[in-house]
Amino acid sequence: MNERKALSLPGIPALLFLLAAFAAVVFVLIDTVRHAEAMGLEPTPGQVIPLVLLAALIAFLLKGLFAVQPNVARVMQLFGRYAGSVREQGLRWTNPFYTREAVSLRVRNFESGKLKVNDLDGNPIEIGAIVVWQVVDTAEAVFMVDDYANFVHIQAESALRQMATSYSYDSHDEKSISLRGNGTEVNAHLRDEIQERLSKAGVEVVEARISHLAYAQEIAQAMLQRQQASAIVSARTRIVEGAVGMVELALEQLNQRGVVDLDNERKAAMVSNLLVVLCADRATQPVVNTGSLY
Repeated sequence: MNERKALSLPGIPALLFLLAAFAAVVFVLIDTVRHAEAMGLEPTPGQVIPLVLLAALIAFLLKGLFAVQPNVARVMQLFGRYAGSVREQGLRWTNPFYTREAVSLRVRNFESGKLKVNDLDGNPIEIGAIVVWQVVDTAEAVFMVDDYANFVHIQAESALRQMATSYSYDSHDEKSISLRGNGTEVNAHLRDEIQERLSKAGVEVVEARISHLAYAQEIAQAMLQRQQASAIVSARTRIVEGAVGMVELALEQLNQRGVVDLDNERKAAMVSNLLVVLCADRATQPVVNTGSLY
């Protein structure tokens, strides 16, 4: 079931016309009664009843007037049958027999609770998300699901759980996508996952992004130690790479300038000393050799 436009007319001209018609009928009714009384007669039912019925009909037609606020649609039903939707804002007039249900088209958002799920590696994590959404098809929102707002909340949390199990919390290499390191890709996946579930409810997901991400309390301390160890290993690797490059450059410069001629054993000793100086995490204490190198 897709949304379609319902028949409606501008409300102000319709209101003025109905009020003028009602006033005219009342005027004719009063004039008829006065004319009969002036002649000393009682107005006959045939003169009064049609005018009264016409006035009642006009009053009933006034029930067809309704107001549409900005970014709000009205879903029309005629005896349980979908008759269309009205999005034109302002005062409108339609069939008085239509029942009218207001559906907001405004952009809405909510933040899910902190869900406890397992990531791709089986580690328990806590994750939450913010979802921004709006109704784009009023017919599907009203008739395809029982409560579209509650449907959005439940399906969004379901999609968040499904997405969280597809990635690791931390990446083990630069090529793999992780929840912590690839926010753009993860948020796009989450949005697509939610949109797939909400397409049947006439809802469009404007944005979805992770608002909370952490290891579960029972493993948080252990994972923090692992992160610290990984950071130390990564830093040491960069330090060693830089130190080896500096030692290589020093030996090359000494050889090119002929400052000193070192055999392999002395080169090894020099390399060892330079690596100790460059890779140590504390300041080194130099030992001055006043004797011969040999």
